[in-house]
Amino acid sequence: MSAEIPVARHAAVPDISDRRAPGLGGLNLTILKLEIRRLTRNRRTMIFAVVAPVVLFLAFGLNKAYAGQRAGEGNVSAFIMISISLYGAALATTAGGAMVSIERAAGWSRQLRLTPLSPAAYIAVKTLTAMVLGLVSVIVVFAVGKATGKPSLPGDLWFATAASVWVGSVLFAAFGLFLGFVLPTENVMQFLGLIMALLSFAGGLFIPLSSFPKLVATIARGTPLYGLNQLVHAPMLNQGVHLAWVANVVIWLAIFVGGAVWRFRADTGRV
Repeated sequence: MSAEIPVARHAAVPDISDRRAPGLGGLNLTILKLEIRRLTRNRRTMIFAVVAPVVLFLAFGLNKAYAGQRAGEGNVSAFIMISISLYGAALATTAGGAMVSIERAAGWSRQLRLTPLSPAAYIAVKTLTAMVLGLVSVIVVFAVGKATGKPSLPGDLWFATAASVWVGSVLFAAFGLFLGFVLPTENVMQFLGLIMALLSFAGGLFIPLSSFPKLVATIARGTPLYGLNQLVHAPMLNQGVHLAWVANVVIWLAIFVGGAVWRFRADTGRV
């Protein structure tokens, strides 16, 4: 009597020939929610994005010597509120984007090479996440301004200027990503504060460019914050939109997005 010899059976190999890469380069709501949750749990970043702009507005936007003076459709206090909200949104979105440097240090961006997430989708996720932080900053500054009762604006301009500040801050979300890819992790936040301060002065956010020497003012008009600063104040001041302002924003946005994608490819290409 002979025993039957068991025959090993091979597990069926799944057919992957019909698998397709996910749409939108792997961009989906799940990864976006995770990124937003992770960012908003960073208390230092949230305080950095919210407290600093509010303190600046309370220090300069409520000064009785000039706050009530008329300026276009509103007053000087409203003008300063818009300027400070733009500074806060730019600072917040830049900081949110620059947090990619932490992921680089941990090797996370290189690991993403093994996932279906494309460089463009990764940049989009980081940009949208940073924009959430920028939105918080804008809402808080405008809410504080409204609560003080000092800024004077027609009802529709409260929404229009806040929306234009927030939408325009996408430029600095891309800028933050670019900085996060080119600067070392231990120095990125120090450089970020200095760079944003210089760009804010160069863009005429705190001091009119007419106060600068002519050559300096001419150069400053080519900096990233100048065009956006003019655009967000245009509704209040009843100014027409100049093509040069729009071109300034579009060109810098293309530079920062292109630079971030280039550096992301360089990082993941070393896997």
